[in-house]
Amino acid sequence: MVTEVPKGYKRTEVGVIPKDWDIDFVGNLASITTGSKNTQDKREDGQYPFFVRSQIAERINSFSYDGEAVLTAGDGVGTGKVFHYINGKFDYHQRVYKISDFKKKLDGKFFYFYFSNHFYARIMQMTAKSSVDSIRMEMIADMQIPLPSYSEQKEISTALNDIALLVDDLGMLIRKKKNLKKGVMHELLTGKKRLIGFKDKWIKKRLGEIAEIRDGTHQTPEYVASGIPFYSVENVTANDFKKTKFISEKEHSVLTKSYRIEKGDILMTRIGSIGDCKYVYWDVNASFYVSLALLKVKKGYSPQFIAHYSQSAYFKKEIELNSLQSAIPKKINLGQISNVNLEIPETQEEQQAIALILSDMDVEIEELEQKLDKYKAIKQGLMQELLTGKRRLVTAE
Repeated sequence: MVTEVPKGYKRTEVGVIPKDWDIDFVGNLASITTGSKNTQDKREDGQYPFFVRSQIAERINSFSYDGEAVLTAGDGVGTGKVFHYINGKFDYHQRVYKISDFKKKLDGKFFYFYFSNHFYARIMQMTAKSSVDSIRMEMIADMQIPLPSYSEQKEISTALNDIALLVDDLGMLIRKKKNLKKGVMHELLTGKKRLIGFKDKWIKKRLGEIAEIRDGTHQTPEYVASGIPFYSVENVTANDFKKTKFISEKEHSVLTKSYRIEKGDILMTRIGSIGDCKYVYWDVNASFYVSLALLKVKKGYSPQFIAHYSQSAYFKKEIELNSLQSAIPKKINLGQISNVNLEIPETQEEQQAIALILSDMDVEIEELEQKLDKYKAIKQGLMQELLTGKRRLVTAE
């Protein structure tokens, strides 16, 4: 069913756009070339950016272009997904496309936002496969794009650039916070730095001495559309307990006769990505699969501390040493989990004090990540509206 075109708009090859906008082929608006360098030409302390088939730019001591350009990977896993904008001196890989020398009626930053937001969908329409191995130059040259007036392009690109900078700055802040937490963890979880007021010794304990370790169900349940959440290794590894499978209340009641997840427990992965832990801080009514172990920390020990401690290099090494070395995928049995050694503060008070500091840092990072998700959604919404003319920043000419 063809939808009615709103007043002041027209239907074109690139969709419904304002009547005063034009369309044209990329090949008519810019030059398209590939680079001449190979990956081995990169230099760690190079003077100029070196664009390869990755979202992360390398460095190099040569430049083959000086000016405004948009670059995208020509093949590899980043095909149709890797895009860069630059205005300055740089070099680029032989399988990276450079779109540059923009005609006067095209703003380079406007092109970058439109191209990076629409090119993948275009190449996916041109193949019957679920992924794209490589792109040809004509895929870029024959792509049509909408053309508002140059002044409106500048307004659009400025608005999108402002929100993109907010997203980038927030992402950089999150990375800094995470690196700071790693440093604090290394000092506090090894006893290298002691909190004021704590002087008691640290002790070595086996995990089996400080927690009851229980198994999940070995049988694959019958899943239902909604009901009781059924946790597995994927939930802990991805730290996402919203995307779960579900089982019936009846099956749940049968499975939980020998165990029950409770607030304050720890779920640990024991198949595949082994040793990842999640502290259960929420009220829960769920079942879990054999790919997870349930740790019920005994009195006198802080479960929050144990959950944080599981992220330490010492703990990861102990998990690896106690795993089934020949198993594919990796696996650690309940008995071996019990044998994992920990070096922890003797008093629960010091454990809790350390856990509180690290938990506060986690809360700050989580709040920033939620804010980042919000900004990303705003950015995506603005691109969809501004790049199609659904929202206008200037009066129609």
